Amino acid sequence: MSGSGHFGGKGRIAIVGGGLVGASLALALQQGGARQRGWQISLIEPYAPGDGFQPSYDARCSALAWGTRLIYERLGLWPAIAERAEAITRIHVSERGRFAAVRLDAGEEGVPALGYVVENAWLGHCLWQALHADGIDWRCPARVTAAQAQAGGYRLTLDDGSPLDCELLVLADGGRSDLRQQLGIHVRRTPYEQTALIANVTPTEPHGGEAFERFTADGPMALLPLPDNRCALVWTRPDAEAARLLALDERAFLAELQQAFGYRLGGFAKVGTRHSYPLALLEAEEQVRSHLVVLGNAAHGLHPIAGQGYNLSLRDVMALSETLLQDGARLGELAQLQGYLAGRRLDQVLTVGFSDKVTRLFSTGQQPLAQARNLGLLGLELWPAGKRWFARQAMGLGTRP
Repeated sequence: MSGSGHFGGKGRIAIVGGGLVGASLALALQQGGARQRGWQISLIEPYAPGDGFQPSYDARCSALAWGTRLIYERLGLWPAIAERAEAITRIHVSERGRFAAVRLDAGEEGVPALGYVVENAWLGHCLWQALHADGIDWRCPARVTAAQAQAGGYRLTLDDGSPLDCELLVLADGGRSDLRQQLGIHVRRTPYEQTALIANVTPTEPHGGEAFERFTADGPMALLPLPDNRCALVWTRPDAEAARLLALDERAFLAELQQAFGYRLGGFAKVGTRHSYPLALLEAEEQVRSHLVVLGNAAHGLHPIAGQGYNLSLRDVMALSETLLQDGARLGELAQLQGYLAGRRLDQVLTVGFSDKVTRLFSTGQQPLAQARNLGLLGLELWPAGKRWFARQAMGLGTRP
């Protein structure tokens, strides 16, 4: 997947990062008629994707909200994704040692699933297969070593020394974006003082499409249903505790997981490779400049427990592509990009705020707050309007009519 991409068009969009966010933007622009407008789309990605998909027990996964399915249906990609997507038909939210719980059910919301869990490798495979070889200028494997603002756009320098000029530069290269730092875009970083342990586990009982979010005084945990009766585990713990759990052998680790989660899925028979990373709320102080947009984790990195990070980023992607395709302005004009961002502000503020506040509220063992949380969960379960709002947040429909 490479090419020089000399289409002879009316503007180039350079997307740095060919992962899920960058590839989704390329697909949205492709489907919206970018080529007919004479736009060249260069997708620059350091890791060459394989030609085939290899299933793996240890595959990393993403939770796709119902709203994200609707987006991928519009892009014509959902039938392919659905081949390896596990539906979340129920969500059980509880707190360890408390009797109250909230139970969300897809049937009550009038949808076949509240969301889906999909292996990132499969999602990437589906995206790459859908991108037309004659419509996308693949620079892969390649890295951008420098980006220099110039009149009407940016000049990029690739790691082979070649230059690439573009009217719009999109940074979709992750939370540790070197280019974001190089361009002087500051990031607000608020540590959670927690580490996420990520692994796939196999319970002895069928998960039945149910997802669990369980809050403890030491941090929340989530178990999401996967194909083949596996579950994706996200277990957040204080940093030192996470390091200790990571060092345990499989048997000892599963014993501690069992004690923290309980027996709603029977026993845990297997755990795959464990990974860990420190958690912080990341927010770029600038998401747009003239001829520049910051997307995905480079723009905002959320706590993983609510599963909203990728879904929020995909809504940004669709709004950006629609703004570019509908607006008559020259590609990359600041007013055009500010209009895109203004339209995204409410969703970003609400989604980031919801994820952050829930995480912080349920990560303290202070007794008055613990009692208030219990009453809040009980009230939410008994209050249909509140439960409906909570369900819409989980489904990625929070700011939609």
